[in-house]
Amino acid sequence: MADSAFASLTPLEPLMDKCVHCGFCLPACPSYLLLGRETDSPRGRIYAMRAGSDGRTGMTPAIVEHFDTCLGCMACETACPSGVKYAPLIEQTRAAVETHHRRSAGERWFRALLFSTLPYPSRLRLLALPLLLLGPLRRMPALLRLVPSRLRPLLALAPDVKIGSVMRDAPELTPASGERRRRVGLVTGCVQRAFFGEVNQATIRVLAAEGCDVAAPRSQGCCGALALHAGEAEQAKAFARDLIATFERADVDLVAINAAGCGSTMKEYGHLLRDDPQWAARADRFARKVRDVSEVLVQLGPARAKRHPVHARVAYHDACHLAHAQGVRAQPRALLADIPGVSLTTVAEADICCGSAGIFNLTQPDMASELGRRKAAHLSAATPDLVVTSNPGCILQIQSAAREQGYTYRVMHVVELLDRSISRRTPV
Repeated sequence: MADSAFASLTPLEPLMDKCVHCGFCLPACPSYLLLGRETDSPRGRIYAMRAGSDGRTGMTPAIVEHFDTCLGCMACETACPSGVKYAPLIEQTRAAVETHHRRSAGERWFRALLFSTLPYPSRLRLLALPLLLLGPLRRMPALLRLVPSRLRPLLALAPDVKIGSVMRDAPELTPASGERRRRVGLVTGCVQRAFFGEVNQATIRVLAAEGCDVAAPRSQGCCGALALHAGEAEQAKAFARDLIATFERADVDLVAINAAGCGSTMKEYGHLLRDDPQWAARADRFARKVRDVSEVLVQLGPARAKRHPVHARVAYHDACHLAHAQGVRAQPRALLADIPGVSLTTVAEADICCGSAGIFNLTQPDMASELGRRKAAHLSAATPDLVVTSNPGCILQIQSAAREQGYTYRVMHVVELLDRSISRRTPV
């Protein structure tokens, strides 16, 4: 009989039973790579889930720690020859953890701070001025030590703030250049909208240049990805319902997203809201429209806007929730290959997470920093002029690790480089 804390996992036992404990997931798992413990591997965690479901263990602090060390990168799904779907297992387990395990007061305070701030662009924008003032602390270790240790990762990861970009919203409607091919809705995101507004602006310009009307409703909120990946399922569902309703009103053919973690969650809205009779069908219809911006551009067919040369050696970093969770690998590379002068270089350990992983780099900063340094070093060894990726969390994580180690390559979103090629603006 299942331990009460694990009772919600009982319907997922068939997914657990697909794991034959072959070990193919071990070298793909970043936490196993760092810690070397079976209990901190995907098959070890599945064993713990099954033990809880069978009533052989409870939601003890030691068990919770092994779930907390999981980045949720889904590299194990790519590596698994048995087709184990790990995402619903870890998401349901984390929801059970947050429901049945009482964290320390400090941890509860910190998580409450994160979830009352990160999903709300207007609140994030209030941080712009403090970050602008505190940014120099990153280069002054003596002063940085004055910042509470729990908050130092936030400061280390924060981008260099440009107030103009932070305060500027994307236009609600941008018409296509020339004959319209699609009407596309753009999810502008939370961190993306607050601190990477230039990525949204570049996305709009590229889609418009390729013949898309672009609708970016200002009323849209968070997609719920951060909450879902951290076990806050009810908050994630509330955000999902609001976003679905917003884009239903926008009446779009496709919904484009330029943040990999958000895209993987939105494509699973049908599963997330499957038990809600009022929203299940609407969620499924919405999810079928969701595309990463690279998918939208490739599906449009032959490029309409001329690509001008960008002479740069480029290392492309696969965001985990794009490559592993969504299976989107070829499309970003195809877009880069279409830019004259771009030379793509290979990177060691390309499938290993950079350590960003939602809020993992804030809740598990030591592990995340080690993965970040490892990723930044492998990228540096490829001697790129530019590092290009498809997720704001990856950009922040790699920038921070590169800055710490003195690497000078620039990190940008793939759509920014494409925009610079189309508009003839220099990327470096």
